[in-house]
Amino acid sequence: MQNEYRGAMLGAAIGDALGMPYETTPPAVGRRRYGFKKAPKNHPNAGLNAGEYTDDTRIALLAGELFVSGNFTPEKYASKLKQLCDEKKLGFVDGTVYTACRHMADKTRVSGCNSTTSGCISLGLSFALVYSDIVQLREELVKACAVTHTSPAAHAAAISFATLIRSVIDGNENPMHEAQKNAFLEDNDLGMKTGNALRIAEEKLGPESALSIIGNDVSVYQTLPMAYYLIERFGDDPEFLNIAVSVGGNTDTIGFICGAWLGARYGASGLDEDLVLGLYNRETIETLANRLYMRFGTKD
Repeated sequence: MQNEYRGAMLGAAIGDALGMPYETTPPAVGRRRYGFKKAPKNHPNAGLNAGEYTDDTRIALLAGELFVSGNFTPEKYASKLKQLCDEKKLGFVDGTVYTACRHMADKTRVSGCNSTTSGCISLGLSFALVYSDIVQLREELVKACAVTHTSPAAHAAAISFATLIRSVIDGNENPMHEAQKNAFLEDNDLGMKTGNALRIAEEKLGPESALSIIGNDVSVYQTLPMAYYLIERFGDDPEFLNIAVSVGGNTDTIGFICGAWLGARYGASGLDEDLVLGLYNRETIETLANRLYMRFGTKD
């Protein structure tokens, strides 16, 4: 299981870094994108180097570090998140996360916003590696998500993603079924949209057709279904992540979700060695994954 913990963390960061240069750009499904690239001049991520990841991975790492130190609470997460935002270490940050951090500076306001952006999905990765009980995972993750997002749809997306990763690691026979079921439990519309995405994948529709039906914007109603479509349709393809980051739009988060799934399924040893070696901050990510496993993955 330690290989899967490392794989999930590394895979998420790799997918994020692969998608980073193409965030907000139009789809390019007719031409595959290979390897780490630097974002073009004037792009929101232009300050990042090839192989660097976005706020998605940074948020997942922040939560993981608080867990391994035994200090995770929503309040401490909020404080550390605001610090990263104030220090401009989150880069081109999700708009809702940014607004929530600004609210934290105003003690008279509640930080969380009723928004359906995908900025709290990545929190689900660390929670999936910490909580083996799905009910407890769901309850604790909602509290953490509420620091930035109060929308049930945003909570549903984070819970569904976390359930997917936890189910894969636990060897569940149908992880995607569990993920979609938990989306339904929190938000019926998201459950319907993810179900439709899986149906499209079963019908073998290509990426262009899927994009016209699902979309690829920053909303959880498009980002999560698009990632699930890609996993179901191309998860066994050797070029899976290259395909995933070619859909345009919210490519960093889509890449994060797809990479986490890939690493959880095949472990770190199943990831592309060149991508692992070229990943920014790789040693820190591996160390954190190992610490999460030793603290939480070895429990009966």
